[in-house]
Amino acid sequence: MEERNEGVDEPGWDVDPEDEISAAVEMVGQHLKLRREAAGLRVAEFADAVGYGEDMVRKVERGARIPRPEYLDKTDEVLGANGLVSAMKEKMREARYPKKTRDLAKLEAQAVEICAYGNHNLHGLLQTKGYAQELFQMRRPAYSQDQIERDVAARMARQAIFERSPAPALSFVQEEVTLRRPIGGTIVLRRQLERLLEVGQLRNVEIQVMPTNRTDHAGMGGLIQMLKFADGTAVGRSDGAYSGRPVSEPKQLRVLELRYGIIRAQALSPEASLAFIEQLLGET
Repeated sequence: MEERNEGVDEPGWDVDPEDEISAAVEMVGQHLKLRREAAGLRVAEFADAVGYGEDMVRKVERGARIPRPEYLDKTDEVLGANGLVSAMKEKMREARYPKKTRDLAKLEAQAVEICAYGNHNLHGLLQTKGYAQELFQMRRPAYSQDQIERDVAARMARQAIFERSPAPALSFVQEEVTLRRPIGGTIVLRRQLERLLEVGQLRNVEIQVMPTNRTDHAGMGGLIQMLKFADGTAVGRSDGAYSGRPVSEPKQLRVLELRYGIIRAQALSPEASLAFIEQLLGET
């Protein structure tokens, strides 16, 4: 008999009953239970066959636990589902992430252009896993370890955008302080600066640095983010406009575009910015 995997070594797969995705997880669990019963397998027999504990099987079947990709693949094999169970993997991966992140990831996946100005920390699409983990650990009130793991995994999954084809146009303007602040310590910061240099070499990505000594600055209102879509529509948000709410009206978007355009003009050029980041890396 295979060693049983209770799934307790990795947090983030329990279901939040208040999340709307819980209904989809419950439906998958019911489907798996019906397939198991149709195969004439009791829970104990099925648990032995797939190499997971009986408690894990029961949790999955009642929708209290998101089935891992490996669990679904093994279930597909044991029940002879010919790929129909394995096909559920992508949806169940999404179920692991918080709703806010799922919604943002869907928008980013549809966008043909993304523009972002950040003044407190690096944009999520630019963050390394170590940097993101340190940021979530700093949250107050403190997050549970389970929540931290879910949020970090979700943030890393969004970075699949760099592998999209056709690739979207990505523009980031970061305050100099976000590159100097040693979030997580020197090693984490060095890896983060190296990541910026890697991403900044991509043809569809432009990273610009806003120097701290700039005397005229259009970004004093705070963060700006805009996502533009192939049909000509867009959505944007800024800390300093429209109460920080997402907006999509052309008049409101023009204000954000005006501010972002001036911010880009005031920042270092992409070439000078990469040289600046490389210099910081050498000093770190």
